[in-house]
Amino acid sequence: MFSLPRTLSATAVAVTVVAGTALVAPTAQAASASNYAALGDSYSAGVGAGNYLPDSGACKRSANAYPALWNRSHPGGFAFVACSGAKTADVRSGQLAVLNSATSLVTISIGGNDAGFVDTIMTCVLASDNDCSVAVAKAKTYATDKLPADLDATYAQIRDRAPNARLVVLGYPRLFELGSCFLGLSKFKRTILDQAADTLAEITRQRAGAAHADFADVRTRFAGHGVCASNAWIHGITLPVDESYHPTSSGQSQGYLPELQAVTGIRVG
Repeated sequence: MFSLPRTLSATAVAVTVVAGTALVAPTAQAASASNYAALGDSYSAGVGAGNYLPDSGACKRSANAYPALWNRSHPGGFAFVACSGAKTADVRSGQLAVLNSATSLVTISIGGNDAGFVDTIMTCVLASDNDCSVAVAKAKTYATDKLPADLDATYAQIRDRAPNARLVVLGYPRLFELGSCFLGLSKFKRTILDQAADTLAEITRQRAGAAHADFADVRTRFAGHGVCASNAWIHGITLPVDESYHPTSSGQSQGYLPELQAVTGIRVG
């Protein structure tokens, strides 16, 4: 959903969360013609899942991310250009070159960075319940009022570049469980952040539908596995700090990948 910086000490992690938006261009190999193109932000890149590909730089594309897992069982042309910190404008300006008339499948998660969820999480970690509430309301307003046009433009350009492709838009999970959470955010903060995730998911679902794309809603898959769960598939505050509030390798393999399989009707393995 979003990108956090990777260079904070353990002490600083406890009190500071800062947005990071470093992007790098697709590699020459990724820019070649492909049948499957994986676009989007850190949730599609696999930030938090480890085993990062050596040529992915600040984008932190993971061999444990759902696109890489999918491709292993579906060999063929594969362009993996999702990037940590990406917004819709970054997709349109820097990721669409991998698409062409031979592309048969495009997947994407995008929109969280546009809506400012990095700043929202930072505020909720550092500030009061009231400050968190104000930040969440601001993010939800953007998601409702401005994000639809951002998503529409992005999906339209994907359609233009890959007219024969199936487009699958993957949503974001709720980040938190609402039970007891030692040293975690207050239940109030966790509740309103999950509500913001619901708003983002519904806006994304609506715009994906308008673009005649499939929407992969991962909220049910991740239910019971959010931050504060005994078997969490999402990191809380962690080191490297940019992996905070991102899916673990289990979240990619047991949350995102099965939902992509269910939406496409094609199983992996």
